[in-house]
Amino acid sequence: MRIELADLAAMEALGARIARQLRAGDVVALSGGLGSGKTTLARAIIAALGYVGEVPSPTFTIVETYDPPAVSVPLVHADFYRLKAPSEAEEIGLDDYRQGAVLLAEWPDHAGGFAHEAACLSISLETADEGRIAIVEGGRDWLDRLP
Repeated sequence: MRIELADLAAMEALGARIARQLRAGDVVALSGGLGSGKTTLARAIIAALGYVGEVPSPTFTIVETYDPPAVSVPLVHADFYRLKAPSEAEEIGLDDYRQGAVLLAEWPDHAGGFAHEAACLSISLETADEGRIAIVEGGRDWLDRLP
């Protein structure tokens, strides 16, 4: 599915549509070049889950967690850009973080990727004129709930 995102409001609307469908165990894998909107979409999803504070980019911390009641479902926001090898995701305890939570993964390929998982919603963001284009592909568990 290809979704044109003309502006920030469209990105926020997509984030809200995704957030309404999320369940513990889901992965939202966000890929695209630098400045393509991965963190912006992640922030829109987190806000739509009810979080009202500042959402820092986890570029340096790698992982930021959000728990109820601040959000409606436990969530892990990870930015794997700085990982040198997929094995480093295991070293930081990614599997432990993921237990019972949604994983928002920026630069998922740096952690070995998640597209093979049934509960993965893969979103590739590209710049287009003033806006963005989201190419959305869902795993088996997303077939009846694609945004």
